[in-house]
Amino acid sequence: MKVAMLTREFPPEIYGGAGVHVEQLAAALAPMVEVKVHCFGAPRPSPLVEATYEPWDALAGADAPGVRSALGVLSVDLAMAAAVGHADLCHSHTWYANLAGHLAKLAYGVPHVVTTHSLEPLRPWKVEQLAGGYALSSFAERTAIEGADRVIAVSDAMARDVRACYPSVDPDRIEVVHNGVDTSTWRPDPGTEVLVRNGIDPERPYVVFVGRVTRQKGVTHLLEAAPAIDGRAQLVVCAGAADSDAIASEVAALLPRARSRPGGLVWIDSMLPRSDVAQILGHCACFVCPSIYEPFGLVNVEAMACGAPVVASAVGGIPEVVLDGETGVLVPVELREEGERLPVSPEAFAAALAAGVNSLVRDPERARALGEAGRRRAEETFSWDAIAERTATVYRSVVTP
Repeated sequence: MKVAMLTREFPPEIYGGAGVHVEQLAAALAPMVEVKVHCFGAPRPSPLVEATYEPWDALAGADAPGVRSALGVLSVDLAMAAAVGHADLCHSHTWYANLAGHLAKLAYGVPHVVTTHSLEPLRPWKVEQLAGGYALSSFAERTAIEGADRVIAVSDAMARDVRACYPSVDPDRIEVVHNGVDTSTWRPDPGTEVLVRNGIDPERPYVVFVGRVTRQKGVTHLLEAAPAIDGRAQLVVCAGAADSDAIASEVAALLPRARSRPGGLVWIDSMLPRSDVAQILGHCACFVCPSIYEPFGLVNVEAMACGAPVVASAVGGIPEVVLDGETGVLVPVELREEGERLPVSPEAFAAALAAGVNSLVRDPERARALGEAGRRRAEETFSWDAIAERTATVYRSVVTP
């Protein structure tokens, strides 16, 4: 079986959990099926990559940056679709590549499998980033999901969201296959040189966040909680670039209070190698995930694999990953049903985050036990070999021998 894996991200150009998923899944599937990756960007040295694509130059004149960006994505989708007619099956990831899979299905009659890593209707804040381009991304995702032969949801919560957002999709076409983690990369690291190099005092406890500066990841809520976090602990934020000027401004306004707390703030705004992040995770008092939308939350599994206890908001697929009282602490949050789906009470959410963090900072023995249990859970439940086998089973269910 020849599988065309359609994705925006592939090493070395990876910026989120979906990219990590595609990288690891493709490698784990390679012994089972013939995997050929089609991705955005420059040519890659990987033998798994069959072709790469850049947006059409003719679109550079579009007036609005968000619209120009989204149209560029759709131009790549057209080129991808034209190149995969020889495949037995197309498997697309995220709205960036979903339409390519759908068009290939129409053009060549090949089955199309979609993995849903997030859903555009549940990310309304993307209007800040894409403006009219959000309508285009929503169109691409909806068209592909409603027409797909199978929809793989990365959690039970995501499967429920697919049914709610796209009720025309037959529930029998939805399969749940969790994300996985490479426990040889994400593992406890006894070294401390990365901590020292990045301004973290290894002799003092610290709380760490790793993620993009976007509303989805909830970094503003963590900064709101910062003054209430136990002053004995450093707060370490490994942050990517901001998704929009609006969220960047909100973060900038919150930084002075966070920096003035007794434990201080270490803000790391460079993209660290995975091995560096693993060392930082492996020594923390706890990892904190304040997301307001998280279909799965791969970063929590990565933290658990490094032996870090996790304090995370109880949203989306996170409760399927972080077991409250066993591998971490779940923080309840009530979200608005309309608009940007922000917390009903940001103050209450920030206070609950701080309380969850403090419960582990002040009880290091409990934190250590939760971290050890998290490592075991990562090894036993989220191996890529098992996840690849479940994915191959989905393929076999739609490909006629």
